[in-house]
Parts: sequence; C-alpha cells; structure tokens
Amino acid sequence: MATKRRKLNKEMEAEMAAAQKKVELMSAKIRDIRDEDIQNEFAEAFAQVSVALSHLVEGYRVSGFCEATEGTLHLYRGLMERFEEEYEL
Repeated sequence: MATKRRKLNKEMEAEMAAAQKKVELMSAKIRDIRDEDIQNEFAEAFAQVSVALSHLVEGYRVSGFCEATEGTLHLYRGLMERFEEEYEL
C-alpha cells in the first residue's frame, strides 16, 4: 500500500527555523542569568515554549503541513508571546 505524501509549506518551514533560532537565543539568555533562583524560574516558564516548538518540529517532520501542525504553531506563538509579556530578558 502506498503511503500518503506529506504536504509541505515553505512559510511554515521558515517560521519554524526562525522559532528555533529564537528559542536557542532565549535559552542562552536564561542560562546567562547569574541568580540561580531567577534562572530556574525563567527556565521553568520557558520549558513550555521549548516543548511546544519541539512538538511542532516533530509533527511537521512526520505529518507535514496539516491542521495539527497549524494548531501547534498557533500554540507555540501564544506561549512565546505570553512568556515575553511576563518575563523580560
């Protein structure tokens, strides 16, 4: 039985690449915080953003462009926006 080809989307791929760079930069900034308590607080809050992005990348790799990956991208955007509003780096 032939497998269904996954649908690709260049805009989503570009947005995921930019998101990966942003998550990497934010993670580095969090690791640079000297106060361990504050660093842990920021890291815990940012973990959701990082997990959402990992889920998005894996979902896109497996399923391609679909409703699920669009929803995960929307979730990532919302989590990143909320983190940036609540925590100033």
